[in-house]
This record gives sequence, C-alpha cells and structure tokens, in this order.
Amino acid sequence: MAVRFGVPPEGERIRSLVEERLKQAMSEDGAKITVDWRGEPRHLYVISMPVDTLYYNPDTHRIRAQKTLDPERNRILEEEPWGERAQAYLHDLLRQKPSDPQQRDPDYTTLLEELEDFGQKEPGIISRDGIIVDGNTRCAALRDLGVKDIRVGVLPQDTSRRDINSVELALQLRKDKRRDYSYINRLIAIEEELASGRREEDVARDFNIKVPTLRLDRRVYQMINEAIERSRTSSGACLRLVDFEEQQEKLRELQRDFAKKATTDPEAAEQLKESRLAMVVLNYPKTSLRLAEEDFHNRYLDERLPPDLRPAIQESSAVTIPGLPGVTVPDATVAVKTTRALTDRLLQAKAASLSANKVQPQALDEANRVIISARRAFDAAVKLAGQNAQLEKRKIAVQERLSDAADYVKQCAAEFAEAKAKRALDEDAFDDALLELRDSLARLARLAGRTFTSPGDGIEWLLAATREE
Repeated sequence: MAVRFGVPPEGERIRSLVEERLKQAMSEDGAKITVDWRGEPRHLYVISMPVDTLYYNPDTHRIRAQKTLDPERNRILEEEPWGERAQAYLHDLLRQKPSDPQQRDPDYTTLLEELEDFGQKEPGIISRDGIIVDGNTRCAALRDLGVKDIRVGVLPQDTSRRDINSVELALQLRKDKRRDYSYINRLIAIEEELASGRREEDVARDFNIKVPTLRLDRRVYQMINEAIERSRTSSGACLRLVDFEEQQEKLRELQRDFAKKATTDPEAAEQLKESRLAMVVLNYPKTSLRLAEEDFHNRYLDERLPPDLRPAIQESSAVTIPGLPGVTVPDATVAVKTTRALTDRLLQAKAASLSANKVQPQALDEANRVIISARRAFDAAVKLAGQNAQLEKRKIAVQERLSDAADYVKQCAAEFAEAKAKRALDEDAFDDALLELRDSLARLARLAGRTFTSPGDGIEWLLAATREE
C-alpha cells in the first residue's frame, strides 16, 4: 500500500490563496472542469496558481514503480515528502522514461513542445492544500519551460487521500490525450484499489478492461514479483519492477498459455512457464517465445547448454502439509525443478548485469558471460524448435489441403445442380476445369505412388482413378 504523507507544511498559506482565487472565479462565474466525485459528476471552478507554490503528489500512480529505483532518495521521499529534495526527486521521475529511467521520456519531450507551441489546453486538478491530483507531469513541464502559472480545478474542502487517488485514476483512465500510465504502474494501481476493499468488477470498469483481463494482469503482476524475489543475489542485487515494463504482451501471453495448459497438465504448464520466463529474461521476441512448449528444455535446450549452465541433478522430495502431521505430498518433479533452476540462474545473472553498483567487477563479468552463453544455447534451441514447428505445419497442411478440396467439390456439386436447373451451366468451361482437376490428381497420384509401399484404401482409389487406360 502507498505511504500516507499528510498535509504539506505550506498547506494553510496555499489554502488561503486558493480560497481567495476561488471567490473571484465564482463571482465571475468562471471556467469549470468536471470530475467524477464519489460516484457523481462534480463541476470544479478553474483558477490560476503559481506553479512553484504547488506540490507534486508523492502518491501519484504515474511513478509508483520508478520511485523505488534510488533507495536513498526514496527514503527521503517517504520521510520528508514535501521537502525540497523529495520534490526534486519527483520532478526528475516525472520526466524519465518508465522502462529506462536513465533516459528522458519521449512523451515528456512531446508534451514540452506542445506546451511551448500552444500553451496549456486542459487544466490540472489540485487539492485545497496545493497537492497536484492531476497534471503532475504538466506542472513539471511548465516549470522546465519557465512558465509562472498553471490553470487548475480545485477539489472540495473535505477531500481525503482516498478521494485524491480516485480522482487521479478516473481522470487518467479517460479516453483523452493524457499521457498514459506505464503498464507496471497500472498493475500497482489495480492492486492498491483491490486492497482497499473494492470489487474486481468495479476496478475493471474504472480501468476500462474486462474482469478476465484484470485477473490475467494480476497473475502477471504476481509472477513479476516472484521473479524479482528469485533474482535476488547474495550481494543484494535483484531485478526491479521497471525491468519488466516493456514485456507486457509477452507476459500476458505466457500467463494465458500457462493457465490453459495447467487445467490438463500442471507439470507441463510449469515447464512451459519456466522456459518462456527464461526467454523473457534473455529478451527474445514474442514469436520465439511461442516455440517454447513444455518439452522445449528437454527436447531442444538441455544438450546444447554448456556444462557450467546445465543445472545440477535435481531430486524430488516430499512436502509436509502444515496442520496435518504425517501427511506429505510430492513437490515439483525433477523436470520442473531442472527447468526452474536454469531460469533462477538467468534471473540472478540479469539482476547482477543491471546492478553494476552492487556487484564486484568479477561478478559483473561472470553475469554477462552467463547471459551471452545462455543466449547462444537458446538461439540454437529456438532454431531447431522453429524448424520442427514448420515441419509439423507442413505435415498438417497436406491433409488440410485435401479436406479443403473436398469441401470445394461438395460446394461445386450443389452449385452444379442449381446451375443446371437454371440452365446457366457453361459446359465447355466445366469440362476444362475437370481436365485441370484430373491433371492435378494425376500428379498427386504419382507422388503418392512413389512414397507409400503399402498404400491404404484412399491411396489405392487415387491410383486407380488416375490410372490411364
């Protein structure tokens, strides 16, 4: 859950300024903006406020995942959220690319250009204490551009932290020009909404998704958190939420296929999940991930792994059920444990490679070597799996083509009867088409005759039907 940050130290002074400007706006019947307020539309007066007097919202979902990247600055943010250093940290985060916080977000650059060329179009939203509810990124951009004032709607006096979060989400999820939350921040926001006691159906509606999609995303979020924990090394390095930011579609498809397989074969489902998760770590495209079925590790990968990457022989053991003394069940099979051990190794290597400040140079070199070596083995395995998939498609294609041809002949018979009844049959054209069919069947018969030494009934018919008298 999000930390609760209280009221800004300058809240009373800001409230006085807000009240003064609201009175002026009301007397002039000024512009308004409409928000969803506790389930009903509420029209808020819009006023102009100095950008430097407002506070970025430490609770905003826009940078929820990113603000944990710098533990020291995040500690300051939680302890002194309204202080200069904490607010400067939020200002930096609002400008960064969600998937790579070392880079400026291209969307932010676009926003800067739009504001510079056209000015502020849509007002933001603030609380009466000066907390920015909607428009944190716009405020950052206006400050960077040197603009002195920002137009904002003002929430009612009894606004709570819960109201602030609700209004922010409702405005963000509208179908308009707002800069979207990143995928990970959406997942965090969903979990927080559900943790507050809301129903899945209500949260799904707010996020403009269906309940099955919400449940799928929750499983993805759980898998990401489990992968982060599995990636933790002895030196303290581990993957971060933002490291999975651009893997949305891969992880969703992985979870869909895992859930489908788990209904009939849980062990196979686990093997599929582990192999594909390893390929996500190695940054394979989605088309390659689809080649990793439950037998991918044993059939294509294992023998191509270098000795130092091949997991040690795993042993299956019994697990005691808490509260039931003497009752045990078998844990994961040897095959699942083996596949999982390799994935753990790659998760930890990836974490170390991304944490140069937490690992020794020798450990960093080893992590990079593991990733390169694993990528080489996976490349060979993916290539073989792809070739086999193409072969299977060709095998299926032969009989599917004949089945399609049979359907066309059936349809032709029906249309023949109709054309004959209407005296609309072109006999010469029909005769030419039959000769073309005969030639095609004759060619197929020659190929089949050379292939099968003990032909079945169907092939015997084909050979007899095309045999020249």
